[in-house]
Amino acid sequence: MLRLETLSEKLRLRLALINMGIYLSTPKTDKFSEDGENDKLKFGLSSMQGWRASMEDAHSALLNLDNETSFFGVFDGHGGRVVAKFCAKYLHSQVLRSEAYSAGDLGTAVHRAFFRMDEMMRGQRGWRELSALGDKINKIGGMIEGLIWSPRGSDSNNGQDDWSFEEGPHSDFAGPTCGCTACVALIRNNQLFVANAGDSRCVISRAGQAYNLSRDHKPELEAERERIVKAGGFIHMGRINGSLNLTRAIGDMEFKQNKFLPPEKQIVTANPDINVVELCDDDDFLVLACDGIWDCMSSQQLVDFIHEHIQKESSLSAVCERVLDRCLAPSTIGGEGCDNMTMVLVQFKKPITQNKRADVGEQSAKGVEEAEINAAEENGS
Repeated sequence: MLRLETLSEKLRLRLALINMGIYLSTPKTDKFSEDGENDKLKFGLSSMQGWRASMEDAHSALLNLDNETSFFGVFDGHGGRVVAKFCAKYLHSQVLRSEAYSAGDLGTAVHRAFFRMDEMMRGQRGWRELSALGDKINKIGGMIEGLIWSPRGSDSNNGQDDWSFEEGPHSDFAGPTCGCTACVALIRNNQLFVANAGDSRCVISRAGQAYNLSRDHKPELEAERERIVKAGGFIHMGRINGSLNLTRAIGDMEFKQNKFLPPEKQIVTANPDINVVELCDDDDFLVLACDGIWDCMSSQQLVDFIHEHIQKESSLSAVCERVLDRCLAPSTIGGEGCDNMTMVLVQFKKPITQNKRADVGEQSAKGVEEAEINAAEENGS
């Protein structure tokens, strides 16, 4: 078996494996779509493989995480699909079983759950679960790949938490080399909690105006660049160590090997920004989507598009499907509109509150340096 001696060799091979056959000759336009509602919310979602050679997105949509709380998430995989599938299967259950969640601190609960994903994937049980979720293991690149997986409420792992932290099945196993972004939203009563790591995005429409509730974590951001360099990494051609074009993600363990640094200070970190928003009667809907959507439409453009079609379509998933068709490129020239696409649309049933209308408000939670809702910019940043 070929033995890779250096990290740079692994990264070069990883890029080669990712880039081989990256696009199909014709796009796969079949969509997975779903709708649901309870007495407070309606949601629709849709996902499409598009031009990509494989589908690496996953999602969660749980109207009733408990009797008071709904949970939605989009997970955009890179270098393989199983980390996204792992997060779609387990992240919400880790939020639910958190002591902070039981104490009513949802922000801390979801913050901890992001880091918990990395912890769970490092041991032997994590390896077995990743293998079960995938259908192909590339032993040279260390990547495990599998089919897209869509969670249902019955799939929640609510039993005893017996994940172990023993050494992995191979002496050099430290977790998967593939990874995923994670953007999730929890809604409880009139509060909205948004957690994001990576460049998937959450946007709310308030009286028709788009407000970004997450920040895209890219290498050009000053704070991200500073952390990367301090951890021993570098940025080349807009990519971390010449490989990854986003700075926060779950998985990607080769960027998290500095034993002298805590998880939030590694070259790549799962540390999410957390925003807490007080919902009001002017709030129309919430959108979570991967960058395959945001590469093609700005936040405001997407909100306008949804407002234009939400009364015309028979369901919210149909609106999502229209968005995916709108974003799909006619060819692979140029790259935009050629990515996997996943979108979750959550509509608020009126009235949200019986109190006087509130202004857009939010507060900091652990690991957040900037807690401010910024109006979406036309460049989609």
